[in-house]
Amino acid sequence: MKLSAFGRKFTAEAGITSLMDDLGNALSTNADMIMMGGGNPGHIPEVQARLQGILGDISRDPVSMARLVGTYDPPQGERGFIDALVQLLNQEYDWGLTPANVALTNGSQAAFFMLFNMFAGDYGDGQLKHILLPLAPEYIGYADAGLGPDLFHAVAPEITFTGSHEFKYRVDFDALEVTGQTGAICVSRPTNPTGNVITDEELAKLEMLARAHDVPLIIDGAYGAPFPGLMFVEATPHWNEQIVLCLSLSKLGMPAARTGIVIASEPIIKALSGINAIMNLATGSFGAIMAQPLVRSGEILSLSRDVICPFYKAKMEKAVAAFTRAMGDECQWYAHRPEGAMFLWLWFPDLPVSSLELYQRLKRRGVLVVSGHYFFPGLPDSGWPHRHECLRVTYAQDDDRIAEGLELIASEVKAVWREYHAAL
Repeated sequence: MKLSAFGRKFTAEAGITSLMDDLGNALSTNADMIMMGGGNPGHIPEVQARLQGILGDISRDPVSMARLVGTYDPPQGERGFIDALVQLLNQEYDWGLTPANVALTNGSQAAFFMLFNMFAGDYGDGQLKHILLPLAPEYIGYADAGLGPDLFHAVAPEITFTGSHEFKYRVDFDALEVTGQTGAICVSRPTNPTGNVITDEELAKLEMLARAHDVPLIIDGAYGAPFPGLMFVEATPHWNEQIVLCLSLSKLGMPAARTGIVIASEPIIKALSGINAIMNLATGSFGAIMAQPLVRSGEILSLSRDVICPFYKAKMEKAVAAFTRAMGDECQWYAHRPEGAMFLWLWFPDLPVSSLELYQRLKRRGVLVVSGHYFFPGLPDSGWPHRHECLRVTYAQDDDRIAEGLELIASEVKAVWREYHAAL
């Protein structure tokens, strides 16, 4: 089969497709596999019950049911949800939004595909622009989202040690350069894979750079503020017309509804809606209509604050304690300071095998993680060993299974070191 450049690009090996294929194959071939690789949110009983109640209310009302499954939404998205969201965010944060500042997409991945290719790539006048990622590592799903090559330029982080086995990434502003070839700046807050939350001060500096060079600052808030609020440190929700704020309903407990939310200036929303119409005709209604009662009442914020964030924070604390016990001090290891999201980012300095080989060894032992080397889009592999010394693991699922998986990771890392010393 002969394919176009587009076909070759999007059928080639990619980190995100490998991850999703691996998850699916592992589930179908080994029911006992400990799944610590994907980003599927946990099933929180209080959230599940609330969503079940809303779905029951909708199913008993013929008009609501017809809206849910029987009517196309406009390309901008379901208007009732957008109106309710605008009212809530203006009430809470005084952002001065109108419905023309919000568009919905069929998941965040679709939103980033459209936004990245709106602002980077071939401008048709000889210019090739890029998306600047000020803090690598970054989300695995960004890496292959460009229609053309070299869509991303990334900056290696500053690393500060915050405990005997803990470190934190910070933006290296001395190395960060916005140029005429920069189409937009993008940062996730909190970051998948590391759980890092850039500070309010770092965010203000990034906004200042974006404003000075007249480029958008895209904030990926899929795990962050104002909802679902998976942040364990203080971080202020922030928006103005320099910012493109991307939110999601997935980590609230609705990943299958595939609902992304983009808050931006009116011209950006108009352009995004046009692309939506061409690519999708209309966005799906399910997530927006299901979440609308939570938005109208403001419950989406209280659920995030009082139920969802504490659920993940408790899981994080158990996971950190379990891994600390399992690893001890036999060999060198660090975990990124867990400030948000649902992942531990583990670093094993000078490990004698690569993170990809460690991943393969762990898979053979029945635990599925993700090799850290996938999470450095736009950063040339110039021999920096750190990018091949890290793993991402999720702690969103059953606590006992997560503890078992972390013990297996610790056991395998120690085995690698013992094999290395025995061979010397």
